[in-house]
Amino acid sequence: MSNLQKKTEFILKKYNISANKSLGQNFLINDSVVDEIVSSSNICKEDLVIEIGPGLGNLTEILLDKAEKVIAVELDKRMIQILQDRFALYNNLEIINEDILKVDLPNLIKANKIGNIKSVKIVANLPYYITTPIITKLLEDKLDIESITVMVQKEVADRLIATPGEKNTGAITYCVAYYATAECVTIVENNSFIPEPEVCSEVIKLNIRKNSPVDLVNVENFFKVIKVSFMQRRKTLMNGLVNGGAIKDKDVAKNMFDELKLDYNTRGETLTLEQFAQISNYIVKNNI
Repeated sequence: MSNLQKKTEFILKKYNISANKSLGQNFLINDSVVDEIVSSSNICKEDLVIEIGPGLGNLTEILLDKAEKVIAVELDKRMIQILQDRFALYNNLEIINEDILKVDLPNLIKANKIGNIKSVKIVANLPYYITTPIITKLLEDKLDIESITVMVQKEVADRLIATPGEKNTGAITYCVAYYATAECVTIVENNSFIPEPEVCSEVIKLNIRKNSPVDLVNVENFFKVIKVSFMQRRKTLMNGLVNGGAIKDKDVAKNMFDELKLDYNTRGETLTLEQFAQISNYIVKNNI
């Protein structure tokens, strides 16, 4: 039994609590995985770290030693008392009892990126059921951050870090690829948690881009095109664009496909980021 597992079981017993299934809680008890998360995040004393869902604080403890400041955003009120007790002697921890999807992250970062803090990094062990909304928010809010290092369900991770147009592609793949470069840090077996989830997890790192990888006339339309293309995955890209209202009618769509040299039977998940950019730009420029 690892030290982290002993510590976790002690805390759970002391506070007489167990994981909340409705919140997707699984407490990490693998010391080496914690070390890999922190190491891959490249955290130093010039960093502000925002930790989403710290739970019992097993990862928080290491982050506090490495970073200038840690802001822990935790939804479960039971965990707040544990975090306050466990880290009472630390003066570089701020705890926010809130749903991360409701937190005003741009202003939170602006208010805290002061003094010795040069960069902001997000670290999290995300609940499986809400991974995509959180990742989407973190990216689309265009936060002043350097990276996002998260542990998520492996199946979701594979979609997040996939190359657009290749295997495992989903709408979220294109969102990630537009805003960041993505990499796998490590695979985490299900016995690394209490309680054990039914599936394996994966730690991934998203390095936020400073510049757009494609030239766009209208970013909002670009993501609208991608969204409608994946709303009806069994349909062709052309039908998806027409049915989703991105293009007026099929004849107009056929003209566009001809000009862009796209096959009428093409499906959205086979397109590259650049091809979606071409389609979006064509729609905006030609007002179709």
